[in-house]
Parts: sequence; C-alpha cells; structure tokens
Amino acid sequence: MNFPKTNKHLPKGLYIIYEDDAILVVDKPTGLLSISSETETKRTAYYALTDYVRKGYARSHKRIFIVHRLDKDTSGVLVFAKHETAKFFLQDNWKETRKKYLAVVHGKCKKDSDIITSYLMETKALKVYSTPDKKSGKLAQTAYRVIKETNDYSLLEIDLLTGRKHQIRVHMADAGNTVVGDSKYGKHEAHSQRMALHALSISFKHPTSRKQLTFRTDIPDIFQKLVGHIPSIDDL
Repeated sequence: MNFPKTNKHLPKGLYIIYEDDAILVVDKPTGLLSISSETETKRTAYYALTDYVRKGYARSHKRIFIVHRLDKDTSGVLVFAKHETAKFFLQDNWKETRKKYLAVVHGKCKKDSDIITSYLMETKALKVYSTPDKKSGKLAQTAYRVIKETNDYSLLEIDLLTGRKHQIRVHMADAGNTVVGDSKYGKHEAHSQRMALHALSISFKHPTSRKQLTFRTDIPDIFQKLVGHIPSIDDL
C-alpha cells in the first residue's frame, strides 16, 4: 500500500521519498542526527518520523524501527522499518543491500578507481581510525571511482561494500583525499557550508513483497558549486 507524500510534522529538509505498510524511506538533510545521541534526543530523524507516524499524538503506540544510520553531517537516503519483522529482514539481508554515495574530496586521487580496505577501530574520544590489527579492528571496504576532477577537487562515486562508522571519511583521509568540509578527519574549513558527502541511492529487497526496490535522492547544490557541471550519472 502506498501513502501520499507529506512533510507534516517533519523538520525542515527532511522529506519522505516512499512509504508503505513495511518501510519508510526518507531524504535526510545534513545537520540532522539519524538517532539520538548523549546530548540530543529530539532533533533527530527517528524522533521526527516517530511523531509523524503517530500523527502528533504522543500516546499512540505506533513506532518505527532503525535499520541503519547516516552521520549527522551526511545527507541522503535513509530507511526505517515500520514493524520488527521488516527490520529484521532488512538487517539480516543488509550485505545484499547496494548503497551508493557521492563525495567531493580534496585533490586528485592516485587511481581513477580503487577498493580501499582496512580494519577500523574507535578511540574513547569517538574517533575512528585504521589499524593493521585484524583481531581488534572491523573489516571495512570502500570502492570508489572518479567521476570528475578539477584543479582542487575530485567528485567520487562510492560503493559502500561494508557499513562501518565513519568508514568513507576515514578511508578517504587514509588515501590523502579528505572529504570537503570534514573537520573531524580533515582540516577545518571556515568557508565550507557542509560536508560534501551524500547517500545518493539504496537498493534492496522489500521485506514483504521481496521485490527489488531502488530509491535515489537529488544531488545537493553544494556538489555543483564545488566541481561545476556534473556529468550524467543515471546509471548509479
């Protein structure tokens, strides 16, 4: 069952792409948390969408379920489940889910395409880093290809082969091509409006119908401002 698109009860910039009885797919803006943190519990996509399915009625028992997350400063497609059966199906089949990102990074990449592989660990200060320790670290693989280069930047299509925290940001920093606007793993840029990392599309089997679905978001304006005209990437 399809529901009409609406942004009632939603924060500015958070848009519903698709909704049915099992899933809720949204386009999350940069600057909005996916779920609550130690310091923020209400200004999150999860909180806003819970309020949305309850139609603003706090005592309603309706709820949504977290399937995956995006970093606060990463925009793009984000999927929630509307019941536990859908959540478990999506998470159990997450390795088959195809996730495409766009990123603008500093400089020119050494290779036109590559797969970056490392093992990731997190410090007590919540900063992720690559380690040669296979036993302690979690395997992370990021595939990329260069779509366009300028004198200062490179536009990359990124295929997230694993889904570790801050994976793309750490791997691009390891490669010497930090994501534009990423002050945590790159350099502070006073002029940068936002981090140039966007979850462009996601493809997965529907938890009820088992049909393969693909959802895609628009490319944020900041990408074109950084690299100029972006060539057609309809195949992403």
